Amino acid sequence: MTRSRQIWTSIVTSFALFMVTLDNLVVTTALPSIRVDLDASLASLGWTVNAYTLAFAVLLLPAAAIGDRLGRRRIFAAGLGLFTLASAAAALAPTAEALIAARAVQGAGAAAVMPLSLTLLSEAFPAGKRGLALGIWSGVSGLGVALGPVVGGAVVEGISWHWIFWINVPIGLVLVPLSIRRLTESRGAARRLDLPGLGLAGFGLLGLVFGIVKAEDYGWTSATVLGTTIGGLLLLAAFVAWELRAPEPMLPMRFFKSRAFSATSGVSLTMYFGVFGSIFLLAQFFQTAQEYTPLEAGLRTLPWTGTTMLVAPIAGILSDRIGSRPLMAAGLALQAGALAWLAAVSTPEVAYSALLAPFVMAGAGMALVFAPAANAVLSSVRTSEAGQASGATNTIREVGGALGVSVLSTVFAGAGSYASPQAFTDGLTAALWVGAAVLAAGVLSALLVPGHRSQAETAARLAAADRAAAREAAPAVADAAPARPAVPATSGAATAS
Repeated sequence: MTRSRQIWTSIVTSFALFMVTLDNLVVTTALPSIRVDLDASLASLGWTVNAYTLAFAVLLLPAAAIGDRLGRRRIFAAGLGLFTLASAAAALAPTAEALIAARAVQGAGAAAVMPLSLTLLSEAFPAGKRGLALGIWSGVSGLGVALGPVVGGAVVEGISWHWIFWINVPIGLVLVPLSIRRLTESRGAARRLDLPGLGLAGFGLLGLVFGIVKAEDYGWTSATVLGTTIGGLLLLAAFVAWELRAPEPMLPMRFFKSRAFSATSGVSLTMYFGVFGSIFLLAQFFQTAQEYTPLEAGLRTLPWTGTTMLVAPIAGILSDRIGSRPLMAAGLALQAGALAWLAAVSTPEVAYSALLAPFVMAGAGMALVFAPAANAVLSSVRTSEAGQASGATNTIREVGGALGVSVLSTVFAGAGSYASPQAFTDGLTAALWVGAAVLAAGVLSALLVPGHRSQAETAARLAAADRAAAREAAPAVADAAPARPAVPATSGAATAS
């Protein structure tokens, strides 16, 4: 029964995760077609991407907290259903405004699916045996993000932009009943929702992420960007102050007293900053500087993404055996080296063969971080707190990705432009060097993660605490149950009738 549960949990969460991560970037290659079909402005096109990103990043932490309180399987299935309905609405959108609204709802559904998929998966496997499952989960996540432009380009060129959203509908219609039937329901330790925490975190993240996203358009010193960013940071500071004294906090601040949790959060922030900011520009390099079609450009990134998918399960298994620290440090070092290599060889006429080795190197480096980072975070908290930890680490990752795209785009604009292939390459090269430096700094954070023995001891101690808490709760449940009257053994027939 346990084995069957593990298999079904892996299948359902992986397909759901692939669907929501694919939609993070699938719309990018469809923007020109959407502009013509819906007569959309440049600002509207930007919001078809940003509406999803904003809703997704802002609601990750609240969605995980609501899942802990109301039931993780229930909220996961509800998120899948919401995402599926919003996909159909996006495909049928008659105007740019309707499409933007549907994309925001998609992001809200995805925010429930992403952290709870990790929580449900971690619960299905014991601490010392979840590495392979987390490796598959991580590989699927990376594959979904990276295949977004490829799938978008293929669908737009072969059918129409509407089908980048229609393809989600049959998948969602299958996954929702499967998740209800095959996944096991669970809840967190908190008995009530931390409503002040939900409000402060939600509005704080909204201000912060909105400021980061719009910095590329308005500039980092504009009143809009400074006002929303500072306001968001102040609200997040108030959130921390509240969580320190809340009786049942949405995000226990003691998590950050754990060196494993804090250092791994730093690893996730730096990796998403460096890699996703760089991928954002590299995906455009093939189209802008070398004049490939969107599909051709997407296909040329497959060595990067394919390597991630192949190596991630192996990295997950190794994280159970040797710990997360050496894998994450090596992964970040490989990514930093790969971006530096790309910066050194990139020219408008560079042969694709010269980019293959650093692409594979970067993909392997990403895979060495994904699963070990998830394993390190989940091993640093109790199983009942996995939802809170998952929501926090996914939020940190998304903020890092948004910050990386915005900062590296600013670096690109300062050193180059879209005016010519050479101007684009100049900006790309400058941005890649910055991305490489951030990833190299992340190696230092990875080295702060406790070693394998310490990680295993912490996981065993927390598992023992979970078992003790379950034993203490059992008598209370029994005492709360109404007493049943004794039934004489001879009355079985009468009782049955």
